[in-house]
Amino acid sequence: MQQRSSVAELAERLRRELDRYSPGGKLPSSRALVERYRVSPVTVSRALSQLAAEGLVVTRPGAGAFRAAAREAAAPAGDTSWQEVALSADGAADLVPRTVDASGVTVSLAAPPPGVIEFNGGYLHPSLQPERAMAAALSRAGRRPGAWGRPPLEGLPELREWFARDIGGPGGTVTAAEVLITAGGQSALTTALRALAPPGAPVLVESPTYPGMLAIARSSGLRPVPVPVDADGVRPELLADAFRATGARAFVCQPLFQNPTGAVLAPDRRARVLRTARGAGAFVVEDDFVRRLAHEDAGTLPPPLVADDPDGVVVHVGSLTKATAPSFRVSALIARGPVLERLRAIQVVDTFFVPRPLQEAALELVGSPAWPRHLRTLAAELRSRREALAGALRQHLPELALPCVPSGGYHLWPRLPDGADEAAVTAAALRAGVALTPGRPYFSAEPPAAHVRLSFAAVGGTAEIAEGVRRLRTACAEALP
Repeated sequence: MQQRSSVAELAERLRRELDRYSPGGKLPSSRALVERYRVSPVTVSRALSQLAAEGLVVTRPGAGAFRAAAREAAAPAGDTSWQEVALSADGAADLVPRTVDASGVTVSLAAPPPGVIEFNGGYLHPSLQPERAMAAALSRAGRRPGAWGRPPLEGLPELREWFARDIGGPGGTVTAAEVLITAGGQSALTTALRALAPPGAPVLVESPTYPGMLAIARSSGLRPVPVPVDADGVRPELLADAFRATGARAFVCQPLFQNPTGAVLAPDRRARVLRTARGAGAFVVEDDFVRRLAHEDAGTLPPPLVADDPDGVVVHVGSLTKATAPSFRVSALIARGPVLERLRAIQVVDTFFVPRPLQEAALELVGSPAWPRHLRTLAAELRSRREALAGALRQHLPELALPCVPSGGYHLWPRLPDGADEAAVTAAALRAGVALTPGRPYFSAEPPAAHVRLSFAAVGGTAEIAEGVRRLRTACAEALP
């Protein structure tokens, strides 16, 4: 049993037993609970902390845990109906409504019910995360002199230098002065779009694209304009047409293992995309979100667009989160020229700075021998899982087309048969015990076909992948035409 489920199970048992104690009554000691329930001291400590957070128990260092006093009756609910008018009137003058629709993001953030296989996850399964290395890095970081003080607003110089070397390559085309440390890729994308486009402006996006980026754009009052992607990435001729038609000053793209298609921008298109944007007087926001999730058979990866961009067309976003854990939210914004100061100013106003202990822990992690070992292990495991999922789909669900099986990233993008209802397939899959992501939220306009996205990184292993496809086959037999 995983520790998280052990903690939840023990907390539930203790919750049921609290009625045996009067308010202020002392619970058994931690040692007694360890022996009674045959769990670890850590599990007992976390279960008691959970009950304390719920206000059910009170813990006193050196004395033990006690049942909390009875809660007072809840105050009567107020009348919040006035907010409907206030919130609607607030955006009446907006050129583009600043709606906040997080549904496309929460589908990959929310944990599925127990027993449901997580084909919709957006992060590594705990078995793939470098938990031991991260814990050691955080422990060492916490003991560094000044670790809990205020960091430089741009980020720790050593961490900025590491990102510059990692992204700029051996040629040194990126300098530490061009790097701004941010709190995760989502935060960096938000800062970039706020810096590059005023409310009401169009912003060009790949189609399909990451729903979280579409949510950022719309919540900022921007108008996403789709530019189609094929097997070789965004189509430069359509990108040029979109710039001419809209006058947009920003284009957001994922040139490497694009989400959700898995496409890699073809070598002959890279320079064309930069020339097209430069000719339009526009920026390219490069979301390089899975560079560290290349598979074992990926070969040599193309460098980031920013590494070949002396003119400052590219604003680059690179993150450590996808290759580590959801809460290891350390990323970098890279830009050249006056735009860098605007990015810095927006980040300072919004968040001040990324917490120094997390920056110090990132430095400890990427500088340790455990980091390259983790990336090698992860590359091999992701390849194994990708092959398991693609093979199972081809064998058991050949009606789901797989035009691209990428050698990087953590998901596949099957196309459903003509006439298929994504919502019906998703609902049937959940009833069968597997959670997946419908394709509609990845399009900023009407989608050309129905798709689903299947993650192979958030599940427990190849055996769980095989079981997930078996359940998905049952769902498709029910929901597909």
